[in-house]
Amino acid sequence: MAHDFTVAKSPWGEDDEIGALNHITPESRAEVMSRVDGSRVFDLSCDYFVGMPTWSALGDPAYQIYKTHDPDGDVVTNPIGLDDEANRLTSYTGDAVSMYTHSGTHIDALNHFGCHGEIYNGYHVHEHMGNRTWDKCGVDTIPPIIARGIMLDIPALKGVEQLPASYGIGRDDLHAAAERQGVTVQTGDVVIIRTGRFQEWPNAEAFLTDEPGLNLDGAKWLVEQGAMLIGADNVAIEQMPTVETNTWCPVHMYLFNEAGVPAIEVLNCEELSAEKVYEFAFIGLHLKLRGASASPIRCIAMPFAETAR
Repeated sequence: MAHDFTVAKSPWGEDDEIGALNHITPESRAEVMSRVDGSRVFDLSCDYFVGMPTWSALGDPAYQIYKTHDPDGDVVTNPIGLDDEANRLTSYTGDAVSMYTHSGTHIDALNHFGCHGEIYNGYHVHEHMGNRTWDKCGVDTIPPIIARGIMLDIPALKGVEQLPASYGIGRDDLHAAAERQGVTVQTGDVVIIRTGRFQEWPNAEAFLTDEPGLNLDGAKWLVEQGAMLIGADNVAIEQMPTVETNTWCPVHMYLFNEAGVPAIEVLNCEELSAEKVYEFAFIGLHLKLRGASASPIRCIAMPFAETAR
């Protein structure tokens, strides 16, 4: 039976725009940071470059970078009108980038997907969408992410390097991985799912085709356990293609519209897996792109002192 997708009202009030991220408080941040082993940092973010794998199946633009100033070019054009000696002395380089906001390691805001034009907490496109962006639930409303993080390593559970193409990760897999690793999902956690697909980076065809990922059953289990933010090492977070029949992106639809849980995609979990680091302080800082449905985000994991080796 297909899931009947709906839009939920926020338990944090009619003006809420960040859903489960309301679990981040000054006290929760302080508690997490008090446990950190500052000597170890794992960088979970990818780098950005021309030709990098990006979600482009629906026609969204790839990453591009352009020079806007070049030392030799500025000698010729002298845009500021300096005298010749000063112009040749000042070797100025500048650049600009163009990309889909869902490129590389990025965080999805709650306005990314809706149901029949309505997004989380009942905001409707007819009232809250301007010419360019939503005025509700944009990525700029998301606070800096500082929280307990756990990584559930599904390939390690299965004894493989990488999950098979289009494998759907359900609650049984997640529960078994947590038990194997000796961790529990707690309310207010950032939960990262490793599929092993990042091993294909930056081979775009191998990275983007028939992704293993969360299925709807697995997403529901994580929300039931209290996860406030869910991430993964693949580009879609969820199983592609889905086995659901009424939408091509059921995990997105459920997390954003019903659970109020944002998502982070394209996280590099390989070093965490190799070092068997499963619990840590998760820190994620994104760009405050007003009204946007996503933003690049720089994510790090800092193990807790009691689990550091």
